[in-house]
Amino acid sequence: MIEELLPQTVVAVEAYGEEGADAPLYPEEAALVERAVLKRRREFTAVRSCARRAMEKLDVPPQPVLPGERGAPIWPDGVAGSMTHCAGYCAAALARVGDLASIGIDAEVHGPLPEGVLSSVSLPGEAARIAGLTRELPAVHWDRLLFSAKEAVYKAWFPLTGKWLDFLEADIELVADDGVASRGGFRATLLVPGPQVGGRRLDHFTGRWTAAGGFVATAVVVPHV
Repeated sequence: MIEELLPQTVVAVEAYGEEGADAPLYPEEAALVERAVLKRRREFTAVRSCARRAMEKLDVPPQPVLPGERGAPIWPDGVAGSMTHCAGYCAAALARVGDLASIGIDAEVHGPLPEGVLSSVSLPGEAARIAGLTRELPAVHWDRLLFSAKEAVYKAWFPLTGKWLDFLEADIELVADDGVASRGGFRATLLVPGPQVGGRRLDHFTGRWTAAGGFVATAVVVPHV
């Protein structure tokens, strides 16, 4: 699901259900979740199993994936990456920093956001567009998709800036591919000064999305400019 959203320079590994939840952890990883509830430990383990399988595909020696500032994963030198997990699904996507500046992926169970959440994470223009898309293509939960896209944008933003990006600091426009209601793209216009990549300050990110198998997934890649 994630792989179809990413360029060939990215390696992606995903798992469904309980796959990878019993994989071994490095001691320093295990210490982080030894007091966590079982659900948290199994999600933590499964997504790191995906990350190490992705490292193997990228010919990077397997190693611990520890959380850094604001919980962002610390990747091996020379690697850009992102991880995501939700109930029943997890994935990791990695690339060499010579190929891409940053990656952000997110997956969510495909269902409506809880009442009141959309108004707290969306700009007025976004909410209006979501209402229009819902009337046009009601099979997609566009509010959940917007939330996922915001998460993917943040995950691509943070490694480039080391700063928080609020939900209301990026204006996201979602579109469906022509003739296909289950996938499309999006543009995230940054409403605060963007990161500098290759000597150029970015003012937007672009991404792809899909809705399949009971999940929505989004991905943002930031190329070198």
